[in-house]
Amino acid sequence: MKIYKLSELNADQVQDLRNRPRIDFSSIFETVAPIVENVQKRGDAAVREYTKRFDGVDLEKIVERVCDLPDPVLDSDVKAAFDVAYDNIYVFHAAQRKTQQLQVETMPGVQCWRVARAVNAVGLYVPGGTAVLPSTALMLAVPAQIAGCKTTIIATPPRKDGSICPEVVYCAKRAGVSHILKAGGAQAVAAMAWGTESCPKVHKILGPGNQYVTAAKMTLQNSEAMVSIDMPAGPSEVLVIADKYASPVHVAADLLSQAEHGPDSQVVLVAVGDEVDTGAIEREIVQQCLDLPRGTIAAKALSHSFVLVVKNMAEACNFSNIYAPEHLIVNVEDAELWLDHLDNAGSVFLGRWTPESVGDYASGTNHVLPTYGYARMYGGVSLDSFVKYMTVQSLTAKGLQRLGPSVAKMAEVEGLDAHQRAVTLRLRDIQAAKSN
Repeated sequence: MKIYKLSELNADQVQDLRNRPRIDFSSIFETVAPIVENVQKRGDAAVREYTKRFDGVDLEKIVERVCDLPDPVLDSDVKAAFDVAYDNIYVFHAAQRKTQQLQVETMPGVQCWRVARAVNAVGLYVPGGTAVLPSTALMLAVPAQIAGCKTTIIATPPRKDGSICPEVVYCAKRAGVSHILKAGGAQAVAAMAWGTESCPKVHKILGPGNQYVTAAKMTLQNSEAMVSIDMPAGPSEVLVIADKYASPVHVAADLLSQAEHGPDSQVVLVAVGDEVDTGAIEREIVQQCLDLPRGTIAAKALSHSFVLVVKNMAEACNFSNIYAPEHLIVNVEDAELWLDHLDNAGSVFLGRWTPESVGDYASGTNHVLPTYGYARMYGGVSLDSFVKYMTVQSLTAKGLQRLGPSVAKMAEVEGLDAHQRAVTLRLRDIQAAKSN
């Protein structure tokens, strides 16, 4: 990993450090467009062909109803681990209902509400390329279950024998998923967006994926498919802020936990002060990387990652806000004191004993997060991702008498006479009723 000192960089060089490994989205969009169009025109047949071409699996049936699937056979400790995750994710996301609905009297006789309604049909993309991620099935399906989505489809690539990862099936059953689409990549996203003979059409697609999945989501959001997405997302990433007391073993492990996701991932270490032993951390990274089954993948990610040495925590927080990481680990003394200084991150992990892994799996927060710097304007998946909000208002006659003249005058200024009359005619009738 390259080492930079913040004090030796100019403003442009600091801005350059926030750039991720370059993705040529123009060529990716060109690759994805015909796949999306083919699935729109040919439905299941196109999905089967792409699954055979890209995944090497020849499927007769691409969609399974979860209720028809037998309960998967899993070791008891595996079930127990996923049950703990399910419970914590459920508790955290269910608590978010408390802030969803509100009612306010903006002035006497004028009541305004905001009410939440579930998105009826959602598509959940669960990656299954270099690593199958049943944890993502929970992260997406549990809040959909709490929100009350009527149709919930998980899309995930099939295994080589055409079956579905049993852990994904287990999570799907626990979280009330209705269908599983045995497909990945752009073709799976397109199938859910357009709908096919066997795959119901959805109104929103959520979940992480590679650049082709991301490009398909972005393409379909701007098409006649009438589908929305959670957020743009790129390769996984982490930024670790560490002081001189942080364990090099822990720091190295945290950096590698994201580097192992893929060769296009990026990890960043922000060392607070010259006293941080970056050499010891580098040695730990090398040693631990050698022991990882995915060490070759992690090494490629490390080749375009870096260390930044800063003077103090204020500089560390400022750079973190510029970089806007997906995951932010604050491994320093009194870490919680710095939370108010951190504005741009998908999820924050405070203190010595909070590895990023707990959020990835079972603390209860969601691991579907904005990457590639999108944390500057997007938050991660939450209960809100599965609902839309309606506003409601109700006025009494006295309320309209108080508010109506202002509305009528504004309509007059804008030259919208019908708007004005919708108010003034009612005010006239109220006045007439009083006269009688």
